[in-house]
Amino acid sequence: MKAVRLDDYNTAPVIRDIATPEIGPEDVLVRVGAAALNPLDIKLQSGVLQGYFPLEFRYTMGSDISGMIEDVGANVIGWQKGDKVIARLDPVAGGAFAGFACVPANCLVKLPEYMPLEVAAGIPTAAGTAWQVLFELGDLGVGQTVLIHAGTGGVGSFAIQFARAAGARVIATASGDGIDIARTLGADQVIDYRHADFAEMLSDIDLVVDTIGGETQQKSFGVLRSGGRLLSLVAPPDEALAHAHNVNAQFVFHMSDGERLARVVSAIHENKVKVLIDRTVPIDQFGDAFTRQASGRARGKIIVTMV
Repeated sequence: MKAVRLDDYNTAPVIRDIATPEIGPEDVLVRVGAAALNPLDIKLQSGVLQGYFPLEFRYTMGSDISGMIEDVGANVIGWQKGDKVIARLDPVAGGAFAGFACVPANCLVKLPEYMPLEVAAGIPTAAGTAWQVLFELGDLGVGQTVLIHAGTGGVGSFAIQFARAAGARVIATASGDGIDIARTLGADQVIDYRHADFAEMLSDIDLVVDTIGGETQQKSFGVLRSGGRLLSLVAPPDEALAHAHNVNAQFVFHMSDGERLARVVSAIHENKVKVLIDRTVPIDQFGDAFTRQASGRARGKIIVTMV
């Protein structure tokens, strides 16, 4: 099968022919229809997270897949060949950008009948992360206000829609055509970060979802109400700043969880949440897709098809 492989940290991904993975008794073999890139893939390739996510080389990249079950392990109950599924693989194990993937059965979620594989692949990490920060850690509820940085990124695009469906007031930062996209997704207010300073415009925010880090993160402390929350997906928040502003701040790693993913897929269906897709490319064009992801300019998810 074809697979996107890394030979070492900070080396270019290479498409190679490798053996189809063998499955254990608790696993299923999924014929991958599509897989999605995430910012984490860029960080894993660069080696900056090897203290948290140590990789073994050669490494098959990717964690988000959609596809069809090809085979099931001896102890697997409730799944059978031909079932259409989505899953998030352990990032350290990888294996998404390949013709077939070995997936623990407890990570699988049934794909809604109406949803194309190319769309479903964009859900697991981005939508799961948005759900985790908004509701499991952010405790966002009706009438609260959330500031979502990079509202047209993978996580941001889901976070806007989930927060709006939950009855929260949604403020997002964006630029260029992303401003109209964020409004279409449901943001009540969109701030063009290239021409306006959100820190001078906002106050009494209940929750900040930080997908940027750096100066943006530091400024975000000042817009929170006392007791508010800052949840960062990119860098550990400054504890001294959090204490000075009397807010809670946390660095969030999204963990694979089949039960959460099932709740997320259900919420996407019930609330007609759109999976924002930047582009879809075949595996042979993975290099271009990887470059686009690394640029930070993608509007939503970049999808790679295995056909």
